[in-house]
Amino acid sequence: MSTRRKAGKCPTGPWRREMGSTGSGPRAPRRGWCRGRSQVQGRARRGGAGQEGAMFVHTRSYEDLTSPEDGAAVARSPEERRGEPAEPTSMEQISKDFSELSTQLTGMALDLEEEMRQSKEGKLEPSPQTTRRDSVLSGKEEEDVTMDAWRMHRKHVFVLSEAGKPVYSRYGSEEALSSTMGVMMALVSFLEAEKNAIRSIHADGYKVVFVRRSPLVLVAVARTRQSEQEIAHELLYIYYQILSLLTWTQLNHIFQQKQNYDLRRLLAGSERITDNLLDLMAHDPSFLMGAVRCLPLAASVRDAVSTSLQQAKAKSLVFSILLSGNQLVSLVRKKDQFLHPIDLHLLFNLISSSSSFREGEAWTPICLPKFNSSGFFHAHISYLEQEMDLCLLLVSTDREDFFTVSDCKRRFQERLRRRGVHHALQEALRTPFYSVAQVGIPDLRHFIYKSKSSGLFTSPEIEAPYVREEEKERLLGLYQYLHSRAHNSSRPLKNIYFTGPRENLLAWVTSAFELYICYSPLGTKAGAISAVNKLMKWIRKEEDRLFILTPQTY
Repeated sequence: MSTRRKAGKCPTGPWRREMGSTGSGPRAPRRGWCRGRSQVQGRARRGGAGQEGAMFVHTRSYEDLTSPEDGAAVARSPEERRGEPAEPTSMEQISKDFSELSTQLTGMALDLEEEMRQSKEGKLEPSPQTTRRDSVLSGKEEEDVTMDAWRMHRKHVFVLSEAGKPVYSRYGSEEALSSTMGVMMALVSFLEAEKNAIRSIHADGYKVVFVRRSPLVLVAVARTRQSEQEIAHELLYIYYQILSLLTWTQLNHIFQQKQNYDLRRLLAGSERITDNLLDLMAHDPSFLMGAVRCLPLAASVRDAVSTSLQQAKAKSLVFSILLSGNQLVSLVRKKDQFLHPIDLHLLFNLISSSSSFREGEAWTPICLPKFNSSGFFHAHISYLEQEMDLCLLLVSTDREDFFTVSDCKRRFQERLRRRGVHHALQEALRTPFYSVAQVGIPDLRHFIYKSKSSGLFTSPEIEAPYVREEEKERLLGLYQYLHSRAHNSSRPLKNIYFTGPRENLLAWVTSAFELYICYSPLGTKAGAISAVNKLMKWIRKEEDRLFILTPQTY
């Protein structure tokens, strides 16, 4: 059994010289992005973002997520409201998945009331046909859980209620795995009866990791190079993904009314979103680093885009976000309102999980669990143009404000054309990643650099010799190994030098930044340190293109 360690405070220290660096490191983007957890609670549904102030919150990877304070914060959420969740207004071509989910959310209170009445009268259990819309709705292919092919997956993820009811399985049918999930819950309950808690099981090359977030239990069975903390970090992302669809208030209210409620009734159709999140975490270092990647863009162009977003505002707007793929182009927020990288990752995942957002303007409820887990915002989601991979996401506190927010998009596009940055954006989108050759270090193959104060990171495109998907996964696995050693709860390391048969790696963790580099196996340790110094100078020179240094507010 392992113990949790408390989350560290948001670093505010200056950049430091270490490892014999002859030049000063790049300055961190302004500390206005680093404010800790938002103090705004319970105001998202009724004008909850009416204050004014800062925007982007920094997370120190999995430490913020696995700390006791995180669970306590959830437990201290405001009392649940008695009103039903608001029904989203459907406009144009909205995804059938989210329309179905919104309809189910709207009818939840009536559904629960009827089920409770039936349960009291005849102790009826809903039939499988009504509790599960099957995986046809999400396109998820069912697998036979008795076959070796199912067992050979490198990572399984299960979500169940405290009553042992299955909620989600990454592979295979939840019904076929109900007995397995019952055994998982029995393990949790057995140790709790002894006033203990199960955190993980290590056996035969597998790690079985448990995360308890009442009223849910999340379990992962993995044979990867990830540490227990990193796997728990991913499980918490799944938990937050569920909260983003239901809110903490509704989730707890459901199970207070009926402990053995089948949550799949409300989540039917959302499996695709959760599947997509797990796929992203398998190959995107954003989740490992607990940070967001920016689209490389000239500072003058980014400033023009941010100013245009700032001017196209409405009273109910809290966040205006422009993104391309899973990269941030610009973000403008109300003063004193904070956006956590986890919330931004969930928004990225929502958009990338459905292509229907390209077909028109969508208006959908969304909970940002790290900002306020008790209520819904309403998000206007649309692409600027069909041929451009630029998605505009406008987050509002007013569910009736669709047309006002839609007009903000129109005014934003007009200002972009007026400022003449449309062509520059198109050029940037043609090369969304830069090559490691631009750094000018011969033996350098790849690197990841994270600014802790801003919650942003940068890395070049993965190139030869990591061309095949297997090689890319192996490289990410090496980064995961270094990250787990650097952030080990019992013995954290600041400097790691790793030599392997196919590459050498170096990790350097300070109070201001984290740096992981991969270079030729023929290189030496002295050469690696020299490369780090050159790389830090290059990042400082290019920082206004790689990061958002001056975040805008309304």
